[in-house]
Amino acid sequence: MSGHSKWATTKHKKAVIDAKRGKLFAKLIKNIEIAAKMGGPDPSGNPTLFDAIQKAKKQSVPNKNIDSAVKRGGGLEGGGVDYETIMYEVYGPQGVALLVECLTDNRNRAAMEVRTAVTRNGGTMADPGSVSRLFNRKGVVVVAKAQEGKDVSEDDILEATLDAGAEEVNDLGEAFEVQSEATDVVAVRTALQEAGIDYESAEVQFVASMDIPVADPAAAGKVFKLVDAVDDLDDVQNVFSNADIPDDVLDQIEE
Repeated sequence: MSGHSKWATTKHKKAVIDAKRGKLFAKLIKNIEIAAKMGGPDPSGNPTLFDAIQKAKKQSVPNKNIDSAVKRGGGLEGGGVDYETIMYEVYGPQGVALLVECLTDNRNRAAMEVRTAVTRNGGTMADPGSVSRLFNRKGVVVVAKAQEGKDVSEDDILEATLDAGAEEVNDLGEAFEVQSEATDVVAVRTALQEAGIDYESAEVQFVASMDIPVADPAAAGKVFKLVDAVDDLDDVQNVFSNADIPDDVLDQIEE
């Protein structure tokens, strides 16, 4: 049941670095706005909004910023948001595939900025469907191993979530990643809550069906340069990849 998802580990470590820089705040706020717009401003009746708020709180986004985002997205304040989701498909160094998920209020700006960042950093834009076919939509719940007053084990997570639809548990080092079908993500995080296990985030992501090994540090560095360049764009919410970078190589290129 247990696996080791290299890109999940990389994303988890990168999220910690980005959080320290404050880079995540704007993206987390945008997630809240769009969730409130799509499903209404009441988190009790909008699981996507509930999880977006939970993730923002875990990253120490101030409550007043969260409340304002909910009101803007839910149309309770003036200046409501009008974002659309766009997915761009990219090939990077070593044949690595990237899915770039944007939330934008300006499709032309997003397309131009993504294309520029990709071509300047060793990547190429791919035809629609050529990259997305390499990924599956999955529910992903991240659970910290060290929690208040206790340590959570893989067995604890499996016992709590198997009946709720958990399919796979990956060890991310300081946390576990629980994968399920996209439609089961709320059931899995609810099962964890009912078992007294806190979670860091719960959302639908794109998970690679087959990884591409990148064992050369120079090539791995180029992959990260491309990912960082794209991820730094204001309209980009997520970057998913099938890069499989060994731990020793990852350590060499960590910031």
